[in-house]
Amino acid sequence: MSARLELLALPGFPMVEAGDDLAGFVLDGVARLGLELAPQDVVVLAQKVVSKAEGRLVRLAEVVPSERARALAGEVRKDPRLVELILSESVRVVRTRPDVLIVEHRLGLTMANAGIDQSNVRHGDGEVALLLPLDPDTSAARLRGEIERRTGVAPAVVINDSFGRPWRRGTTGIAIGAAGLPSMIDRRGETDLYGRTLRATMIAYADEIAAAASLVMGQATEATPVVLVRGLAWTAADNPAAALIRAPEEDLFR
Repeated sequence: MSARLELLALPGFPMVEAGDDLAGFVLDGVARLGLELAPQDVVVLAQKVVSKAEGRLVRLAEVVPSERARALAGEVRKDPRLVELILSESVRVVRTRPDVLIVEHRLGLTMANAGIDQSNVRHGDGEVALLLPLDPDTSAARLRGEIERRTGVAPAVVINDSFGRPWRRGTTGIAIGAAGLPSMIDRRGETDLYGRTLRATMIAYADEIAAAASLVMGQATEATPVVLVRGLAWTAADNPAAALIRAPEEDLFR
């Protein structure tokens, strides 16, 4: 546990394009704060900058919608080309209604529009859409390794995204990728203040970090997509953000 946390948006973070050096951008931002990275620091990056750097931008003019996509687009009142991208990133459609398309993403996340977004993306001479990274846990591990190679320090890395919840309004930040920390901390078998055995306590540690960082990132024109979280301490073993996804056999609502 930590008695005090610092959440510091990295200033002057540039607009990211495909192939850009995210590790270099992060280190430059930390330097502008007058700091150096330390063990158990956490670097939280908005999914958009990771996806942009990995070239996950798709021009809608290049997408040919299938008959299924065209039919579903009429039902949900979305661009058929966007629906085609959503279907291509998904393993099943969960729920539909006008203006809503909930799917199970190929990564196991159940989410609106397969996480595909068109906000805070430069559209230029035609509409574009930004897909999630191919493997966010691998993206986080790769960035962590590159930072360690350059500095000798390996901070934890979390990739966060805005996520809706089925029984609550609004979105909150969650971790879709993580490296160097326990995304899930299982405290079952420990005891509470009164000696009772904990039977169900599993802490979504990376999600809590992601949500806290989202408060500093903002959602509109803030242009602060990377946050340094300082003051955390953990002893549990590392596990990836994929560990947070509930297995189908545990899902009571599927």
